[in-house]
Amino acid sequence: MKPPREGEVRLGYDPALDPQAGLHFVGVIRSDWAEGTAPKNLRLSREQGGGNARIEMKPEFAPALAGLKAGDWVMLLYWTGEARRDLLVQHPRHAEEPRGTFALRSPARPNPVALGCVRIEGIEGTTLRIDATDAFDGTPVVDIKPWIATVDAPAT
Repeated sequence: MKPPREGEVRLGYDPALDPQAGLHFVGVIRSDWAEGTAPKNLRLSREQGGGNARIEMKPEFAPALAGLKAGDWVMLLYWTGEARRDLLVQHPRHAEEPRGTFALRSPARPNPVALGCVRIEGIEGTTLRIDATDAFDGTPVVDIKPWIATVDAPAT
């Protein structure tokens, strides 16, 4: 395990070892990104062309795609399971001071679920082409949820 940076605080145990930590992945993200080449976030991914982003769903989940179409925005939840899970306070390289994990979008968190709002560019069988991802190729997909403006847009 990497040593903490100045100001970081670790949890006293590894949440990955908890027997309640079970999930069933519904697919996998395909992209041009790998460790060391992936952009830090979706904005940067879009600026770099999106990474040839696709979601390959498991065939048994094909019926769950009914109602989705090109142009739809969806919230993609994906599993960054190789990330650290023991940090309560982190010191990002871009920040002057440490911050609590829940105040960051870092993949290092007790439950390494990442969230991205992405646009479906097209659907071919069980593959969804999306506008961008910041995920490494092969990242497991936890869930896909539609972005619904009347529900998800913050009140102004």
